[in-house]
Amino acid sequence: MPFDGIVTASVVHELNDLLSGGRIDKVYQPDPMDIVLSVHRGKEKYKAFISANSSDARIQLITQTPPNPEQPPTFCMLLRKHIHGARVREVTQIDTERIVEFHLDSFNELGYPITKKLIVEIMGKHSNITLVDDEKGRILDAIKKISFDVNRYRQLLPGMPYVYPPKQDKIPVYELQKEDMDDLIRNAPGRVRQALVNGIMGFSTFFAISLCSQARVDDDAPCSSLSQGEIDRLYRVFTNFAEAMRAGDYTPTVWMDEEKAPVDFHCFDRRDYSQVYEAVRFDTIGEAEEYYYRRKRTTNTLRQRSSDLERILKSALDKLYLKKSKLLEDLLRAEDADTFRLKGELLFANLHLLKQGQSEAELVDYYSGDILKISLDPRLSPSENAQKYYKKYNKLKTAQVQKDIQLKETEKEIDYLEATAQLLEDAEEFSDVSHIRGELVNGGYIRRRGPGSKQKPAATPPHEFRTSEGFRVLAGRNNVQNDQLTLKTAGSKDLWFHTKDIPGTHVILFTEGKTPSEQSLAEAASIAAFYSKGKMSANVPVDYCLVKYVRKPNGAKPGMVIFDHNKTLYVDPKLPAEPPAGDQDQ
Repeated sequence: MPFDGIVTASVVHELNDLLSGGRIDKVYQPDPMDIVLSVHRGKEKYKAFISANSSDARIQLITQTPPNPEQPPTFCMLLRKHIHGARVREVTQIDTERIVEFHLDSFNELGYPITKKLIVEIMGKHSNITLVDDEKGRILDAIKKISFDVNRYRQLLPGMPYVYPPKQDKIPVYELQKEDMDDLIRNAPGRVRQALVNGIMGFSTFFAISLCSQARVDDDAPCSSLSQGEIDRLYRVFTNFAEAMRAGDYTPTVWMDEEKAPVDFHCFDRRDYSQVYEAVRFDTIGEAEEYYYRRKRTTNTLRQRSSDLERILKSALDKLYLKKSKLLEDLLRAEDADTFRLKGELLFANLHLLKQGQSEAELVDYYSGDILKISLDPRLSPSENAQKYYKKYNKLKTAQVQKDIQLKETEKEIDYLEATAQLLEDAEEFSDVSHIRGELVNGGYIRRRGPGSKQKPAATPPHEFRTSEGFRVLAGRNNVQNDQLTLKTAGSKDLWFHTKDIPGTHVILFTEGKTPSEQSLAEAASIAAFYSKGKMSANVPVDYCLVKYVRKPNGAKPGMVIFDHNKTLYVDPKLPAEPPAGDQDQ
């Protein structure tokens, strides 16, 4: 994730707008490398989350405070002593580097005004949070203490003067001129994107590629191959970005992959990314950050929690696929039953022509007129041979009926488990996985861990959407919820959607006595296609009908229904556009 100097600038712009003039009323340290500042400004309260974690260093506004340890760490106690009650004068960025300063005004024990700076360095494994006495320029403490043994140039220890990280030989974004861009490209020995990263302060590879994409310049091309016209286009696009940064005109965007897992985020849109991944846009960088990191954390944990269920479902399905294959083979053999009946019939009709001890008989098939060769057991009489063929016929016919019943039951179980596997793949919350686990326990696929009644997983609301015409649409998260949604929640004149012969969830379009347009029908069908195994395909068939035509057979597993009077739409899987911060199903 490129928390580069450009993203840092957007975060600082937002923090300065919202926190300046506010007062710090609480300080938390939920994790060893994270702190949370609660800032009260007017009638509003904001929570600034600051992390020096080497893998996810960042600053962001959050809406929920993480759980805190019972005993606050030493650094948290020091912050409470020095900045609790302090007023945030301003939040600034050093050039366009990933260094952010919270300028704090407070009073000492004698009532004299004093200023302190909370300096946040967002630099990967070198990230840090340092509290500095602004007047003396000395360190009060740092969340990561850096001694002489670790860094000879720069120590971060209480009482020592604060020294900024060494400056890199780069041009700040706001100072770069046309001739600088010309020199930067002309004199660089490598690729274009690397020249931009090495020459402009705050640029990440991610942002350099985005700049080149909008300028229609190959970011992987050697700098020496660029024409003057291409360099001019690069500078024009660059100036557009710089002006947007000055004006605070950002387009915060999070990109999601096909599994709804976050891939990246940035304060500016990246066109080439938005063509490959689903782009979710936000009004503020804080909303984008919270969405990205919450989804990232949830997705990773979900994958860990659901991996055992995936194995259980795969194992059960593999056994059922094998069982189905064997049943089909048995039924294929049973199709020869009529041949045995015919042979027995011909033998009985021609007993007078047969003799004891024959090993073969050639008889006329009076249905077709052809000569049929029939193998005989010479140890048996002609009558006994005929009876033997009739016994084979009766055995195969009985087996055919039983195998056909078993095949239908096996196919139903396969449909159920495939639908459950798809719901597990689409799970977005921990409760979704818990509910599916409980369903599998109650179905006997997972051993119950202890005595007691059947598990009742916590209720989770279905996915909820609105069509462009305002019709409400609900999509189930699990099989039990599908039953509830279709058979109890929906009215008889509402519309039911499900992918045709493809595992997926139930989707209900609530008509409220109105007639939905073809557009609304297509949007509801697209939701059903999205929450199905066909989500990565195009032109997915989706059946739909009135809810009154959907029925649940006696003894059917959760989520399994039959229906009629249906029509079919062919749609591309897609969710309706919704406000980015809405995330209605959460």
